[in-house]
Amino acid sequence: MQRFGQIIGVKPDQIEAYERVHAEVWPEVLAMISECNIYNFSIFRHENLLFAYFEYSGQDFAADMAKMAAHPKTQEWWTVTSPMQQPFEGRAPGEWAIMKEVFHTE
Repeated sequence: MQRFGQIIGVKPDQIEAYERVHAEVWPEVLAMISECNIYNFSIFRHENLLFAYFEYSGQDFAADMAKMAAHPKTQEWWTVTSPMQQPFEGRAPGEWAIMKEVFHTE
């Protein structure tokens, strides 16, 4: 199992909408997340910063992420959520920055 942390900005005028849509994530999107071996997925917000944490239990992260990206309902979900986000400089729309894990304890 691998742990991942990711960050992206959220546009200040979209915070309420972003939280509202995430209060009712579409079942097909949730199923695809699980099908792609992602578990314990959480998104936290501090002001205009979003932090995502998840655990990956698969064997081929790139292949699972490609599978998710090819899923039509997930693509539709991203057309809703990506415009609300503010990627860091040099990142594509909707692209979260992957963080380096520097500490963990059980």
